[in-house]
Amino acid sequence: MFDDNTIVAIATANGIGSISIVRVSGAHALEIASKISKKETFKPRLATLCPLHTTNDELIDEALVLYFKAPFSFTGEDVVEFQCHGGVAIANMVVNEVLAYGARLANPGEFSKRAFLNNKIDLSKAEAISKIIEARSEDAVKLLAKQLKGELTSFVNDIREDLLFMLAYTEVSIDYAEDDLPSDIFEQIQNKMEKIQVKLTNTLDASKRREGMIEGFKVAIIGKPNVGKSSLLNKLLNYDRAIISDIAGTTRDTIEESVKIGTHIIKIVDTAGIRNASDVIEQIGIEKSIEAIGEADIVISLFDNSKLIDDEDLKILDLLEENSEKKIIKVVNKSDLESKLDKSNLVEFIELSTKEDINPLIKNIETILDSNTHSDEMTLISKRQVNSVEDTLYHLNMSMMPLHNGELEFFAHHITEGLEAISNITRPYENDQMLDVMFGEFCLGK
Repeated sequence: MFDDNTIVAIATANGIGSISIVRVSGAHALEIASKISKKETFKPRLATLCPLHTTNDELIDEALVLYFKAPFSFTGEDVVEFQCHGGVAIANMVVNEVLAYGARLANPGEFSKRAFLNNKIDLSKAEAISKIIEARSEDAVKLLAKQLKGELTSFVNDIREDLLFMLAYTEVSIDYAEDDLPSDIFEQIQNKMEKIQVKLTNTLDASKRREGMIEGFKVAIIGKPNVGKSSLLNKLLNYDRAIISDIAGTTRDTIEESVKIGTHIIKIVDTAGIRNASDVIEQIGIEKSIEAIGEADIVISLFDNSKLIDDEDLKILDLLEENSEKKIIKVVNKSDLESKLDKSNLVEFIELSTKEDINPLIKNIETILDSNTHSDEMTLISKRQVNSVEDTLYHLNMSMMPLHNGELEFFAHHITEGLEAISNITRPYENDQMLDVMFGEFCLGK
């Protein structure tokens, strides 16, 4: 029997398919594979067709066995993958045999954790792996693929390098004031600082605009009762999801569904009609509608072409004004009926009938989503990454005054804090990195 250094898990989703993959990682992975397959040697990275047996010498399956020799594997350890026929029973039998030879079941995320600890991936790549598995749109996949390739890692490393430069020269100025330093060193530091601040601010802004890429942008449909919100939802989904009625207040709660527009997955929220309601249940629904506006990336506001503008419409316009930072699409519905609506208050709007063609609205939504996703700007994919950048920016902003006042100890403190914050995105900062810059560039060992 072996120790619990070697781990095993099924690497494919539950269910029936053409293939199931059982992954084994650790010092004894190859030895276990040899026992199960009764094959003594495996050539690294070459798929080998082998029979798999139980400890009682009963045949389980005939499968492909792939051996990845350390450190040239995902985890950096010896890794073996059994690619057996699909189905829960076969994969579980293979896992049980691996366990019988002394391995243990992997904990959630343990393969990726070992890859991180063995310097095969950093935290940004680990997060990208987790997110890309759950990605629901082409845009999300493309974004996450860039992070898997190391785009965010390079972004962070460039900033770390500049901050290390600032910190190293500052520490030298403090500890070796009598040494000759470049005359423009503090001007260089200030220029680098301003460029980093602009870069991080742009990254935060882009990330907030594209926040819905991974899980789907949220689109809220709002309007007074009976304006056609549920009809629009049903038209977008291409089936009758919401109840349609001439009775005002039929929709009393928010209804959320997902639909694909272009290459984007969006979450559509049909809200209760916004009006002054005496019914307690309806009033709760209206409050949820107002909350949905605050959470939405895009707000579609409907107005009834066949009716005069009233206080309920004006209430909707006030809500739009309060949320003017959002992308807002105003739609005049029921264009097939006689027009009574004064459209002068709407400025820009789309006119259509939810009973007929809504393609102009769909094209408008797609254009907005394309503008948010088709960009080369760096994008953060998790709240953890956003918090790290916000903390970095805070400390860089706080460092400016001490730098101008010549208070180098305080400046160095904030730069160190910023360095640690930005490093949390990929791999924690170690003080030795700054020392390497100091002693490597300044030749202080005289």
